[in-house]
Amino acid sequence: MRARQGGWVGLVVILVALVIVAFLAKDALKKYGLVPSPPTATKAATPGERARAAGAMGVDATDLDTSAPQAPGAALDRARGVEEMVQRQADERAKRMDGVQ
Repeated sequence: MRARQGGWVGLVVILVALVIVAFLAKDALKKYGLVPSPPTATKAATPGERARAAGAMGVDATDLDTSAPQAPGAALDRARGVEEMVQRQADERAKRMDGVQ
């Protein structure tokens, strides 16, 4: 009788472990930006808190005209952009080193 119960207990333990792994994977994917998460609600702050908040003076990072390109929303697009930037910098360094020698 005990041998039969051991199989069921093992199955339940495996299912609990699978649920834990799925929960952790979901959180990790949300953190990396690969799974969309629902927008968080922001509560209204007091006037003093709004004045101390980032961007309170009306200047946001999106309003600034910088030479850096805007980062794409998807994580894979950001990774491709970083790869292209690194390759471009490596090419520029190689050109400079050719001129030095």
